[in-house]
Amino acid sequence: MGFILMYDITNEESFGAVQDWSTQIKTYSWDNAQVILAGNKSDMQEERVVSVENGRLLAEQLGFEFFETSAKDNINVKQTFDRLVDIICDKMSESLETDPAVTTGTPNARLTDNPPPPQQPNCGC
Repeated sequence: MGFILMYDITNEESFGAVQDWSTQIKTYSWDNAQVILAGNKSDMQEERVVSVENGRLLAEQLGFEFFETSAKDNINVKQTFDRLVDIICDKMSESLETDPAVTTGTPNARLTDNPPPPQQPNCGC
């Protein structure tokens, strides 16, 4: 239900691939898949080739939220995952409120590997 689309801030080629990956996600994933764009390696400011502004601008153009992270220094990693979970939960709540098929399901129904027993003709069960 969600993706973290990540590029390397020290690699222009990885930033350039974001548009293609975004198209792939939109084409082949769920209609309501949520995406966050993350520029990784923010600990490597000396080698930066993609500006924060360019990352934000691309995220805005694609309709994604944006974070810069450092997996090495654990900067914004948890916040990025937490935000993605929040976005997914918000969308699921909206679906529950707007989709009558979801809210009119059988109470306490459970999914099992076993189909229900066949009903007998003229049976009130």
